[in-house]
Amino acid sequence: MTVKYVATSKLPTPWGVFDMVGFEEETTGKEHVALVFGEVSGETPVLARVHSECLTGDALFSLRCDCGFQLQEALKNIAEAGSGVLLYLRQEGRGIGLLNKIKAYHLQDGGADTVEANEALGFAADMRDYSMCQPMLSHLGIEAVRLMTNNPRKVKALSEFNVNVAERVPLQVGKNRHNEHYLATKMGKLGHMMTEHHFREDD
Repeated sequence: MTVKYVATSKLPTPWGVFDMVGFEEETTGKEHVALVFGEVSGETPVLARVHSECLTGDALFSLRCDCGFQLQEALKNIAEAGSGVLLYLRQEGRGIGLLNKIKAYHLQDGGADTVEANEALGFAADMRDYSMCQPMLSHLGIEAVRLMTNNPRKVKALSEFNVNVAERVPLQVGKNRHNEHYLATKMGKLGHMMTEHHFREDD
């Protein structure tokens, strides 16, 4: 994957001022951003989150998933740590796109879980691509990360694309009555590492 650096600007947030670094995939034109806080370059593993776009959870306050809660918690954790990076990847709906995600939600309304809905639409359970991550991190001078995720498959996928994941840091937030089945599917079918007593619940 070849990504091209485009521009950097300041991004004030409720947790602090981040640098927003824009990248573009040269083959597809897809746009991604890195939100950088503090000094991140060097050998010391940096607190990091690789977050795939979720319009419904990140921007529209959906309680069907834990994505928006994880996004906010990750930014807060990075700011509190004094340094870190969040890669925001434009691959909606685990890579199937927004409109297909709405179709999948419709199937879930009828009783399907997230994996069953994706497969009924002809997609794999997870279509995400992480090949752009290492070039983005390399541009920022980041040599290793402490990755905030509950998903061991993400750790494996990033490692396969030459990202040095020094540690997995749990990120358990956002459980509510609307996403209990969704979270159970993540654990049961996708292998996410979550424990009930570590969850910070949100009503």
